Amino acid sequence: MPWKETTTMDQKIEFICEWRTFKYTISDLCKAFGISRPTGYRLIRQFEQDGFESFRKQSRAPRSHPNATKEEVVKSILKLKKQHSTWGAKKFEKLLLKEYKEDEIPSVTTIHNILNRNGLVCPQKRVRRVKPCYPIFDPKECNEVWSADYKGKFLMGNKKYCHPLTIVDSKSRFVFAAKAHYRENFKSVKTEFVSVFRKYGLPKQLHTDNGSPFGSVQAIQRYTKLSYWFIELGITPVFSDPAHPEQNGRHERMHRDLKAACAKPSSYDLRSQQRKLNLFVKEYNTIRPHEALNMETPLSQHSFSTRPYPEKIRHWDYPADMKVQKVTQNGSIRWRAYYWVYLTQSLSGKYIGIKHIGNEIWKVYYRDVLLGYFNEKELRTKKKSVRLGTNLV
Repeated sequence: MPWKETTTMDQKIEFICEWRTFKYTISDLCKAFGISRPTGYRLIRQFEQDGFESFRKQSRAPRSHPNATKEEVVKSILKLKKQHSTWGAKKFEKLLLKEYKEDEIPSVTTIHNILNRNGLVCPQKRVRRVKPCYPIFDPKECNEVWSADYKGKFLMGNKKYCHPLTIVDSKSRFVFAAKAHYRENFKSVKTEFVSVFRKYGLPKQLHTDNGSPFGSVQAIQRYTKLSYWFIELGITPVFSDPAHPEQNGRHERMHRDLKAACAKPSSYDLRSQQRKLNLFVKEYNTIRPHEALNMETPLSQHSFSTRPYPEKIRHWDYPADMKVQKVTQNGSIRWRAYYWVYLTQSLSGKYIGIKHIGNEIWKVYYRDVLLGYFNEKELRTKKKSVRLGTNLV
């Protein structure tokens, strides 16, 4: 048989039960239970006042503390959490400075503990820490690099998919637009970019991934029809490496907040979903403190671009040492009347510049952007069309 385990409460109850039989003296009972007589008398007084419930284990914590957080501050913290369920203690500390003095606001750890005591903290699964990959396009000032991407599609209440297009300044984290589309295509993206460019001006570079309509890994320099439009505006398209979204991590992190605020749950149709996206953009830019900006808002750090949007694309004059040719409808140029060099159908109807660099090798430019090379000797020996290459090898 296993040994019987007894707790302190069980021994106290047994002591009182033996005392109530009146068979033993207090001295004998205290000696048998291994306690002093004052302790025995104290147990009897507790029993006479509150019964057996007085023997339950009670907290020894003080009922009040001079450094405890004020009740009104605690209520404000819980109210902020109710309004912004996905935000954490650091952001709430920044927002509390607008209502209370600095010495009245608890630390970030205390705010987190208050939320945890009220069951408002959802523990996250810890993942294995890996070597960080820093962004390859790290701007030093506003409007030097913008980033754009389509947030992954999600189903709305009417059983149709919503594709939110987001455009962000990489330095200030200012969200220019979050536009809900039914599909991802050139026309929808260009319309939204025109609206943003007219209001905020032009950036120097635009950082995107390799998905349509921004880029294509099979195209020359990964440029698409949208990329050539950016080049015409004087914007340089830059891309993350294929299968490396962490190179644009700041944009992907914003998408995580957008998904939590707008896609869980989603709205019924595109119009109501757009209203939710507009509220997110307003809150993200003007209210939500950003850790990468020293807990300032993106609006306070952003400045407008000094490069206005040109309503009409200006004509481009190639240097005199270049041959200028028009790209045909199938995306090729005719060379020496007999051969064809294929470029891309996205340039059909546009003029490109060709420059000779020696050894029958020619460079191909669109405006001031190098597209690639082709070898005239290869055209003559193979007697067929060739595709433009991005290197000399």
